[in-house]
Parts: sequence; C-alpha cells; structure tokens
Amino acid sequence: MQTSPETSADGHLTGFGSPGYRHYVLLLLMLVYTLNFIDRTLIAVVAQPIIDSFGLTDGQWGLLYGPPFAIFYALMGLPIALWADRANRVKVIALCIVLWSLMTALCGLAASFLALLAFRVGVAIGEAGCTPPANSIIGDYFIARKRATALGIYSMGVTLGGVLANLFGGPLAQMQGADVGTWVDSVGFGSLFSWLDWSLVEGWRVAFVVVGLPGVLVALWVFMTIQEPPRGYADPPDSAPQDAHGWLSAFHELKHKPTFWWMTAGASMVAFVGYGLISFQAPFLQREHGLGVRDAAIQFGAPLSLMAALGTFMGGYITEKLTPYSETAVAWVPAVGLLIAVPTYIMAFFVTDLNTLLLLWGIAAVCHYAYLGAQYNIGQGVVSNRSRATAIAVLLISVSLVGNGLGPYFVGFMSDFFMQSELASSGFGGQLTPANCMAKSSDLIAAQRATCDLANSTGLKYAMSLTVCFFILGAACFFMSARTLKRDFVAQLGA
Repeated sequence: MQTSPETSADGHLTGFGSPGYRHYVLLLLMLVYTLNFIDRTLIAVVAQPIIDSFGLTDGQWGLLYGPPFAIFYALMGLPIALWADRANRVKVIALCIVLWSLMTALCGLAASFLALLAFRVGVAIGEAGCTPPANSIIGDYFIARKRATALGIYSMGVTLGGVLANLFGGPLAQMQGADVGTWVDSVGFGSLFSWLDWSLVEGWRVAFVVVGLPGVLVALWVFMTIQEPPRGYADPPDSAPQDAHGWLSAFHELKHKPTFWWMTAGASMVAFVGYGLISFQAPFLQREHGLGVRDAAIQFGAPLSLMAALGTFMGGYITEKLTPYSETAVAWVPAVGLLIAVPTYIMAFFVTDLNTLLLLWGIAAVCHYAYLGAQYNIGQGVVSNRSRATAIAVLLISVSLVGNGLGPYFVGFMSDFFMQSELASSGFGGQLTPANCMAKSSDLIAAQRATCDLANSTGLKYAMSLTVCFFILGAACFFMSARTLKRDFVAQLGA
C-alpha cells in the first residue's frame, strides 16, 4: 500500500502518511496487539481443563501461568527493542508474530506438562517483540497531541484479545475430540489425520491450534502493507536527534525521568493485579457460580473483555479532552480509575446474582483498564524518538516480571493459603489439604468432596479480593508520576 507522506519538515504538524493510511496502520497494529493477547490469554480461558488434566493446585497453576512466561518475555524484550531501535521495525514485528503464533499452536500438541511449559516460553519470546516497535512506529505516525487517543486505540488490543480468546477458546475447549474429528472428515481433511484417535484429543488442545495458526497470515499482511516511517517524523525538527542511540544512551535519558519510573511502578502494580485476576477469572466463575468452560467464556469472559476495551479507549479519550485544562491528566485519570475499581471488584466477587456480578465486574474493568494507554503515552513521551522502543521495553520488562511473573502466583498461593484455612476450620481439619482435594482422590467421601469444593471456591474469592487492594499502591504511583510530568515530557503535552 502506498501513501503520499508530507514533507519531513511538516511531519510534526501532521504525522506520517495520509490521514486514512495513518488510521489503517493504527488499526492493523491494534489487530496485531489483539492477536498477541488472544494467544497470551487463551491459556487462562482454558485454565480449569488444564488444571484438571494435570491435577494442579492453584499455586502450581499460578506458577505455570506466570513466572516462565514473564522471565523470558523480560529477557528478550530489551534486546529485541534495541534491535528495533536500529532496524526495520515492521520486519521485526512480522517475524515475532510468526514465532508466537507457531508456538501457540504447538501448545495444543504438548504431550507433557514440561512440553507445554516450553512452548509457553516460546510464545513469550515472540510476543516480546510486539509492543516496543509498535509504539515506536505509532510515535512517528501521529503527532504528540494525537498520541493519547492513538495509543488508547492500540491498547484496546489487550482487551479485544481477551474478548476473542473467550469467544473462540471457550466453545472450542468444551468440544469433544470426536466432534472435531467428524468435522475434519466432513471438510475433506480426514486422511491427513488418519493416525490420530480423536476421542483422546481434549478440547483445550484444539483451541490452541485453531487460534494460533492464523497469525502467520497476519504477519504477512503486516509485512506487505505497513511502511516503515522515518524516525522522529512526527516530532518537531529541533527535538528529534537522528543518531541511533545505544542502550546506555537510552538509560541515561531515563535515569533523569522520575515520571517514567513512578509510572512504571504504578503500571507494574496494576499488571500484578490484572494478570492475577485474569489467570483465575474462569476458574472463579466455574467454582463459585457453577458455570461450564463455554458459559464462563461467552457469558462473562467476552463481555468483561469488551468492557475493559471500552475502558482503555475511554481512558485515552478522556485524557485527550482534559489535557488542555490539566496537562497531567494522562497520569491522574488512570489513578482515579484504579481507586474506583477496588471496592467495585470486591463487591463483584461476593455477590450471588449473576447479572449484578456482570454489572459490577464490568464497571470495575472500565475503571481498571483506563490506565493502559497512559502507560505507553508516558513511556514514550519522556524520551527522544530514538529511545522510544527501548523505553517501552524497560517498562514492559517491569510489567512482565512484577505483573505476569508474580501476580498469578500470588493469587494462586493465597488461594491455597485461604483454602487450607477453610479446610482446617472444617469438620475434616487435618484430613484434607489443597493437594489431596485437587487430586480428586477416590478415597474422599461425599462430605469431604463438598468441603473441598467449598474451600476451593472460598479461598480463591478471598485471594482475588486481597489482590485487588494493590490497586491503591498503583494509584499512588500514578499520582506521584503526575508531579514531575510537565518537566519530564519531551513533547508538548497540550500541543
């Protein structure tokens, strides 16, 4: 696709390319981010079937979901970002899409727990190359005062990915292998899988393969249609250094930007809560309210992800409208949203009516996810254009390690702790533990099984409620970020 970009001298007034093409690129990058989070979130949608398949406790599930992915995402994030700050960013993104898509599909073929863990690491390595170069590209396509909305739209990929992961993953995970085999035969591909006994194939495995493979086509689409913009094109000429920065130069810029570090701390704390909640959202709905995998995904997972997407967009939109009146709105708007989300989430966890649950959880999700665009806007706004991908990578390393690395494990650990407390105070104290409850031992009598189920649900409910309280620390960090925002921003906030 060709464009007619304005001259570089006028780029800071218009951005790169025609208005139509700019928005096409933005929507395609949002699609890439959506795909990123479909593949990342799918494992949470099918959490309970995987837990049942491997007989895991909540602590073990949290360990699988969080640390391996987070560690490798963090390890690869910075070198890929440094590469993107020097290389063609479009090619970097396309290559990474292929990697994480194939690894997602391979998760469905995992023959053991360790194989699933290894493929999950592969997903992390590929996904580490998405957001830093994408943010850098958006910074060159859109002028400073348009970036809050642009990044808010891009960030909707997080929550839209959750919607699609639920819409596709939930129904697929509940399918029987024999049904899949019948469908494969009906479309003429049965001979390719004649060696496979479909009755032994679990639905969650099918979900990974079906959701993962289309990403290869998206990678080709990106490679063929997105133009690599000149670096710094949308910045004022006198503020755009043209020499490539090394990582020491990027860190030297960040070292003197307290706004960035407070924002990073706040975003990491929010991610700690967010990843913790999403990793146990489906199990909570299935345990506490008796929903199946499909119903939990369709009736709650998808609508809640849509509400979160709305919150992401509204956060960017409200910030853009308020910035002419308060130049620090990009930092304090998400802080206010987080404080509102705390009591709303907790009420949602304890109500029994499903309609009220959806309403409260939806309001909380809107307020919660208003921060997403802000973290990227601040992250790239405090450094020169040659360091944007590196700055976003540093942000995502912290978000990944603290959020994805610790959040799910914390919820799982506390769920086991509260479950153990519930079991100890029951009539079977000393006889039941989270481990033998989850093992579904045939030695358990009906009363013990009922006690296990109640404690399992209650423990998770208490753990999620406790975790949400960390939003208060996240809000405090965003408020602190606002104090130095005007001084640290490279681009003029109200321009």
